[in-house]
Amino acid sequence: MATKGDLDTVLGKAMAILHAFRVEDRLLPLAELVRRTGLPKGTVHRIAGDLVGHRLLEKTDHGYRLAGGLFELGMRAAVERTLIEVAMPFLQDLYERTHETVHLGVREGTEVVYVAKIGGHRQARSPSRTGGRMPMHCTAIGKVLLAHADPEIRTAVLGAPLPRRTPHTVAAPGLLEQQLERTLETGIAYEREESTIGLLCVGTPVLAPDGRTAIAAISVTGPVGRFRPEQHETAIRAAATALASTLSRRTH
Repeated sequence: MATKGDLDTVLGKAMAILHAFRVEDRLLPLAELVRRTGLPKGTVHRIAGDLVGHRLLEKTDHGYRLAGGLFELGMRAAVERTLIEVAMPFLQDLYERTHETVHLGVREGTEVVYVAKIGGHRQARSPSRTGGRMPMHCTAIGKVLLAHADPEIRTAVLGAPLPRRTPHTVAAPGLLEQQLERTLETGIAYEREESTIGLLCVGTPVLAPDGRTAIAAISVTGPVGRFRPEQHETAIRAAATALASTLSRRTH
């Protein structure tokens, strides 16, 4: 539920309605939007109608669902759009080399946002999705981005509780810090069933020209039993280096 301060403006109320939709939601009845936002029914009905008019929501006989206008706006986000456009050929090449699920992610605050995901017919079941978020401490991409983040970001993550998503999640700050230092030395981070049981992952940064700042990170994910993360280090490094070089040329 949105906070009181968020609901003091029409925009805040509209955002509360949009953010009421969770990843698993396909459609929400008006009553559920009222319950999740804490707004009066008449207010939700009126603002939802405005959002329908702007193609941000779609109304059906049974409620509301997110509409295509949101996707169009999202694809206009300049940084992410340029990154995806430039990165996609390298991600596709990496998929062809590995035939495992390939991710491209960026840091937002203390979370990973997945901006692209490529997987074939045999891809492992993964909680990641394009546009979705994950904690940094339990994903390979997250560890890469955290290792290259500003000190205050690392301090914020290491100083807060590290929730266990599985029994294998690294929840000890000292151990996670050791892994981050190792990632800075090697350019590689691993996840071993830390976000989801049965999944292994290897990640590496896409570095800015200064060689320290991570613009983004790439990972390859596969299932326990078949996937050997170490075998894909060379391929993922090559993809990240080529992408970084291309991005550098595009910005100069």
